[in-house]
Amino acid sequence: MSPRWEPNPDIRRGRSVVCTLHAHLVFMPKCRRGPFTDEILTRCEEIMRAVCADFETELVEFNGEADHVHLLVHYPPKVAISRLVGSLKGVSARRLRQEFPGHIRTYLWGDHFWSPSYFAASCGGAPLAIITEYIENQKRPG
Repeated sequence: MSPRWEPNPDIRRGRSVVCTLHAHLVFMPKCRRGPFTDEILTRCEEIMRAVCADFETELVEFNGEADHVHLLVHYPPKVAISRLVGSLKGVSARRLRQEFPGHIRTYLWGDHFWSPSYFAASCGGAPLAIITEYIENQKRPG
Protein backbone atom coordinates (compact mmCIF):
# COMPACT_ATOMS: atom_id res chain seq x y z
CA MET A 1 0.00 0.00 0.00
CA SER A 2 1.04 3.52 -0.66
CA PRO A 3 2.28 5.35 2.46
CA ARG A 4 -0.05 8.21 1.51
CA TRP A 5 -3.08 5.94 1.57
CA GLU A 6 -5.27 6.45 4.61
CA PRO A 7 -8.08 3.97 5.30
CA ASN A 8 -11.57 5.42 5.27
CA PRO A 9 -13.73 3.92 8.06
CA ASP A 10 -16.90 4.56 6.00
CA ILE A 11 -15.75 2.22 3.23
CA ARG A 12 -16.46 -1.45 3.88
CA ARG A 13 -14.26 -4.04 2.25
CA GLY A 14 -15.25 -7.63 1.65
CA ARG A 15 -13.77 -10.45 -0.34
CA SER A 16 -15.37 -9.27 -3.56
CA VAL A 17 -16.90 -5.89 -2.74
CA VAL A 18 -15.94 -2.39 -1.71
CA CYS A 19 -18.89 -0.26 -0.67
CA THR A 20 -20.26 2.48 1.50
CA LEU A 21 -24.01 2.20 2.05
CA HIS A 22 -25.95 4.44 4.41
CA ALA A 23 -29.70 4.63 5.00
CA HIS A 24 -31.80 7.23 6.80
CA LEU A 25 -34.71 5.49 8.55
CA VAL A 26 -37.71 7.04 10.30
CA PHE A 27 -40.14 5.01 12.45
CA MET A 28 -43.41 6.25 13.95
CA PRO A 29 -45.39 4.62 16.76
CA LYS A 30 -48.88 3.32 15.98
CA CYS A 31 -51.40 6.14 15.40
CA ARG A 32 -48.51 8.64 15.73
CA ARG A 33 -49.15 8.97 19.45
CA GLY A 34 -46.21 10.34 21.45
CA PRO A 35 -44.92 7.69 23.89
CA PHE A 36 -41.26 8.74 23.84
CA THR A 37 -39.49 10.39 26.75
CA ASP A 38 -35.76 11.03 27.02
CA GLU A 39 -35.36 7.84 29.09
CA ILE A 40 -37.32 5.73 26.59
CA LEU A 41 -35.40 7.19 23.63
CA THR A 42 -32.09 6.41 25.37
CA ARG A 43 -33.16 2.81 25.96
CA CYS A 44 -34.53 2.53 22.41
CA GLU A 45 -31.14 3.63 21.06
CA GLU A 46 -29.34 0.99 23.17
CA ILE A 47 -31.69 -1.73 21.90
CA MET A 48 -31.34 -0.64 18.28
CA ARG A 49 -27.53 -0.51 18.54
CA ALA A 50 -27.55 -4.12 19.75
CA VAL A 51 -29.82 -5.20 16.87
CA CYS A 52 -27.58 -3.40 14.37
CA ALA A 53 -24.54 -5.18 15.80
CA ASP A 54 -26.30 -8.53 15.25
CA PHE A 55 -26.73 -7.58 11.57
CA GLU A 56 -23.09 -6.42 11.28
CA THR A 57 -24.34 -2.88 10.68
CA GLU A 58 -23.50 0.33 12.50
CA LEU A 59 -26.04 2.71 13.98
CA VAL A 60 -24.20 5.95 13.17
CA GLU A 61 -26.76 8.36 14.59
CA PHE A 62 -30.02 8.08 16.54
CA ASN A 63 -32.44 10.72 17.78
CA GLY A 64 -36.14 11.31 18.07
CA GLU A 65 -39.03 13.38 19.30
CA ALA A 66 -42.17 12.44 21.21
CA ASP A 67 -43.79 10.83 18.16
CA HIS A 68 -40.99 9.45 15.92
CA VAL A 69 -37.35 8.35 15.76
CA HIS A 70 -34.60 8.90 13.16
CA LEU A 71 -31.73 6.48 12.50
CA LEU A 72 -28.68 6.71 10.26
CA VAL A 73 -27.45 3.20 9.53
CA HIS A 74 -24.22 2.12 7.79
CA TYR A 75 -24.79 -1.38 6.40
CA PRO A 76 -23.14 -4.00 4.17
CA PRO A 77 -24.70 -5.04 0.84
CA LYS A 78 -25.70 -8.46 2.19
CA VAL A 79 -28.22 -6.86 4.57
CA ALA A 80 -31.74 -6.31 3.26
CA ILE A 81 -33.07 -3.05 4.68
CA SER A 82 -36.55 -4.53 5.07
CA ARG A 83 -35.20 -7.36 7.27
CA LEU A 84 -33.14 -4.92 9.33
CA VAL A 85 -36.18 -2.67 9.81
CA GLY A 86 -38.33 -5.65 10.83
CA SER A 87 -35.84 -6.68 13.49
CA LEU A 88 -35.26 -3.14 14.74
CA LYS A 89 -38.98 -2.54 15.15
CA GLY A 90 -39.82 -5.99 16.50
CA VAL A 91 -37.09 -6.24 19.13
CA SER A 92 -37.45 -2.62 20.29
CA ALA A 93 -41.24 -2.90 20.57
CA ARG A 94 -41.03 -6.06 22.66
CA ARG A 95 -38.32 -4.74 24.99
CA LEU A 96 -39.81 -1.26 25.45
CA ARG A 97 -43.19 -2.76 26.32
CA GLN A 98 -41.50 -5.07 28.87
CA GLU A 99 -39.42 -2.31 30.46
CA PHE A 100 -41.94 0.58 30.44
CA PRO A 101 -45.34 -1.17 30.54
CA GLY A 102 -47.33 1.48 32.43
CA HIS A 103 -46.09 4.43 30.41
CA ILE A 104 -46.40 2.72 27.02
CA ARG A 105 -49.92 1.45 27.81
CA THR A 106 -51.18 5.01 28.42
CA TYR A 107 -50.17 6.01 24.87
CA LEU A 108 -50.57 2.82 22.87
CA TRP A 109 -53.05 -0.01 23.14
CA GLY A 110 -53.34 -3.41 21.49
CA ASP A 111 -50.41 -5.50 20.35
CA HIS A 112 -48.74 -2.95 18.09
CA PHE A 113 -46.08 -0.45 19.11
CA TRP A 114 -44.75 0.76 15.75
CA SER A 115 -46.74 1.80 12.70
CA PRO A 116 -46.32 -0.84 9.96
CA SER A 117 -44.94 1.84 7.62
CA TYR A 118 -41.53 3.49 7.71
CA PHE A 119 -39.40 5.94 5.76
CA ALA A 120 -36.10 4.80 4.22
CA ALA A 121 -33.74 6.84 2.05
CA SER A 122 -30.29 6.02 0.79
CA CYS A 123 -27.82 8.76 1.61
CA GLY A 124 -24.19 9.71 1.53
CA GLY A 125 -21.78 10.10 -1.33
CA ALA A 126 -22.24 12.50 -4.22
CA PRO A 127 -25.61 14.08 -5.06
CA LEU A 128 -27.62 12.34 -7.80
CA ALA A 129 -27.05 15.16 -10.27
CA ILE A 130 -23.27 14.71 -10.03
CA ILE A 131 -23.50 10.93 -10.48
CA THR A 132 -25.86 11.35 -13.44
CA GLU A 133 -23.44 13.81 -15.07
CA TYR A 134 -20.49 11.48 -14.40
CA ILE A 135 -22.27 8.53 -16.06
CA GLU A 136 -23.40 10.65 -19.01
CA ASN A 137 -19.82 11.81 -19.62
CA GLN A 138 -18.27 8.33 -19.83
CA LYS A 139 -16.30 7.76 -23.04
CA ARG A 140 -18.33 5.17 -24.90
CA PRO A 141 -16.32 3.09 -27.38
CA GLY A 142 -17.07 3.53 -31.09
